[in-house]
Amino acid sequence: MAQSTVAKSLKKHRAGGVEALMVDERRNNGNPKVDDAFRKALRRILLKSPTDFGWQRTTWTRELLAKHMGCAGFPEVSVATMGRALCALGARLRSPKPFVMCPWTRKRREDRIAELRALAATCCWCEPVYWEDEVDIHLNPKIGRDWTLPTKRRYVRTPGKNVKHYVAGALHAKTNALVCVDGDQKASWLFCNLARELCRRQPRARLIHLIIDNYIIDDSKITRRVLTDELRWKVVLHPLPPYCPDANRIERVWLDLHANVTRNHRCKTINALMESVWSFIDAYNTPDLNPSVGRAEPVGRP
Repeated sequence: MAQSTVAKSLKKHRAGGVEALMVDERRNNGNPKVDDAFRKALRRILLKSPTDFGWQRTTWTRELLAKHMGCAGFPEVSVATMGRALCALGARLRSPKPFVMCPWTRKRREDRIAELRALAATCCWCEPVYWEDEVDIHLNPKIGRDWTLPTKRRYVRTPGKNVKHYVAGALHAKTNALVCVDGDQKASWLFCNLARELCRRQPRARLIHLIIDNYIIDDSKITRRVLTDELRWKVVLHPLPPYCPDANRIERVWLDLHANVTRNHRCKTINALMESVWSFIDAYNTPDLNPSVGRAEPVGRP
């Protein structure tokens, strides 16, 4: 506490006693600058980017928000006051999620997704349904936020030269059991190995339905030949609309995988990293025995 504050408080106490110290002198400051109208306008502004209002900067800062609110006819506020207003709205710094616009019409896309969800709801032992996708595992760590102490900063060592590995997975639509295979290439044989593994684990199933994205290995000549000649049409593919990864339920599993394993990891080799990946998969399939697997925060499509 500053000496001037102590002296001022002592003077007030001598003049009026303890009651004088309990008087809030801010009552004569007038109406608060941040009222309901201010917060409603701020909420509308946060739904857009600075460039939508003619500013050159592409992201909001507290300084720019305060300046823009002043230009919009609201009282000028300090950076600290703007921070409290943002906190009252529940706003926080988050990384945006990139996406590609689906070329289909909205009705066609929603109808197709609804059709695939209805298929997943019919999942049974004789015709199981799986959500399928591949995930890239990089030796270079994914950088993510973490709690740190003041004046401290976390450092994540990277190997410099990146090494990649790939996992193809299938998530059971009813039991959420995860079946995976891995390889050093994201090629057709990786997808075919996953189809073979599913057939090996489901010998009594008449058909195995795979809800897939539109990646090239899912519909290559090699894949079609394996599904027809070797697996005898036992595996049926159901493609999602283009550029709709959020409709694939297994994407949430990959989000948890990155949150638990690849983000800020300290593995020095790709083999050590893959051991952690397979430990996560084992823990995911036995959550009661492995409660250490955490769930990442949901990230929705804008």
